Amino acid sequence: MTGMIAALAMGAASRYAGAMETPRMNLRAQRAWTPSGWQTLALDVDDRGCFASTATAAASAAVATTSHCVVPGIANLHSHAFQRAMAGLAERRASDTDSFWSWRETMYAFASRITPDDLHAIAAQLYVEMLRAGYTHVCEFHYLHHAPDGRPYADPAAMSKAIIAAARETGIGLTLLPVLYMHGGFDGRPLSARQARFGHEVDAFLRLLDGLRREQDECLRVGMAFHSLRAVLPEAMAQVLAALPADLPRHIHIAEQTAEVDECVALRGARPVRWLLDHAAVDAHWTLVHATHLDAAEVQGIAASAATVALCPTTEANLGDGLFPLREYRDAGGAWGIGSDSHISTSPIEELRWLEYGQRLLTRSRNVVADADSPSVGVNLLRGVSASAAASTGTTIGGLDSGQRGDWLVLDEQAPELVARDDDDLLASWIFSGNRNLVREVVVAGRRVVYDGRHLDEEAIAARYRACVRRLGGSSRGSGA
Repeated sequence: MTGMIAALAMGAASRYAGAMETPRMNLRAQRAWTPSGWQTLALDVDDRGCFASTATAAASAAVATTSHCVVPGIANLHSHAFQRAMAGLAERRASDTDSFWSWRETMYAFASRITPDDLHAIAAQLYVEMLRAGYTHVCEFHYLHHAPDGRPYADPAAMSKAIIAAARETGIGLTLLPVLYMHGGFDGRPLSARQARFGHEVDAFLRLLDGLRREQDECLRVGMAFHSLRAVLPEAMAQVLAALPADLPRHIHIAEQTAEVDECVALRGARPVRWLLDHAAVDAHWTLVHATHLDAAEVQGIAASAATVALCPTTEANLGDGLFPLREYRDAGGAWGIGSDSHISTSPIEELRWLEYGQRLLTRSRNVVADADSPSVGVNLLRGVSASAAASTGTTIGGLDSGQRGDWLVLDEQAPELVARDDDDLLASWIFSGNRNLVREVVVAGRRVVYDGRHLDEEAIAARYRACVRRLGGSSRGSGA
C-alpha cells in the first residue's frame, strides 16, 4: 500500500486536504423544499456539521437577498464502489442464457485484480460523480476484503480504510457496511476460489467491525451487512446479530433473483423475505436490498416491520432482475430509498425517473408514485428518499431541520428546464425533463464540496482514476460471461 492508504493503515490521519478542510457555511434559502412543503429557511450549522437552530432575525432578513432553490441531499442506499470501473464491460452477449449469473463471472474476474490503492482511486472518482449529481451520503456494501488469494492484508481493514479515505477526501458522507460472506450457497458449500477474498469467519468479522467503528465521525457511520441468505447460514447470522448494538444499520441482498427464491424454498422451506422476517427481529435498522421477487404477504410483512427497501432501478434493469411491486408496497406504507449499486448510472435523478417508469411499464398506467392526497410524482419521489435516509444510513440526514446534518443541494433555477416552474412542478421538471445535471452546488455537513457543478478536487481525482484503470486494463471477461 502506498500514499494515502498507507497513512490510513498506520492510523496517521483522520482528515485530508480538500473537502474535509473547507470552512462550514450556513443555509440561507429563499426557496427551500422540505417534506412538508416549500419554505424560506435560515439555518446555522454547528461545529459538528448539523443544523443547530433557526438563525437570528438579522440572518433571516438576509435570505431576501438570495434566490437559491434548495433541496435536501439525497442518500445512496446501495453501492459497490469497485464496480464503477467495470461499467460497460459486461455488455457483450456470450450465450443465449446471459443473466445476472453470467454477469457475476465478469465481475469476479474484474474484482480479482483490485488492490487497496486501486479501490481508493475508483471510489474517489465514483464519489465525486455522486456528489456532482446530488448524492450527499452513500451506503457502501463492502465485501472486497482480502488479497485475491483470500489471505488478509497486513492490516485486515486495508480495503475498508481505502473506502474511508476516498469518502473523506471527496467530502461525501459514508455508511460503511462491511459484509459477512461465508458460503457459496444455501447448502453451506465453501466459497469458490473467485470468492475467497470476500470471506470471513464470525470472530474475525466482529473484530473488523469493532476496529472500524472507532473511526466514526459526523460523516462516517459503520454498520454491517450480510451478503445474502445464501452466503450466511442461520447460526452465524444469529451469532452476529446477538453481538451487535441494536441500533447498528444492517443491510442484506435479498430476493434479487428467482433462482435464489427457488433455492431458499427448497432448502429452508420458505421464500427469502418470509424466512428473514420469521427468524430475525427485522425493524427500522434493517435495509433489504432489491427484494424484487415478493408475494403479497412478504410485501405486507416488510412494510409492517418498518425496514427500508433499497431499490436500484438502473442496475436491476441492467442485470435483468425484474421489477419491485412498488405500488402495492407504497399502499402498505412501506419505506423505500434508492441506490446506484453497480454504477451503470451515478445519477439519483435517473434512478428516481426509472423507478417511476418501471412501474408505468409494469402497470401500463401513468403517475404511479402518486395518489389523490399527494398527486405530484416529483414530490412523492423526493419524500420517499428523504423519509428513509436516516434509518437506512444510521445518520441524521434527509431533511432541512434542526438536529439534522447540514446536507443540501442548490438547483440551477436559471436552467431552461426549470424556467417558469413553481413549487411541485419544479421538482417534477428536475426529475423528468432531461439528462443535463441541474445541481449547481452541493453541501455536506455544512461544507461546500461542489460549486458551479464542479467538485473542488475533481481533476486530480480523475487523473488518479485514469491511471488506475489503465493499470487494470480494459477487458475483464470471465469464463461464464
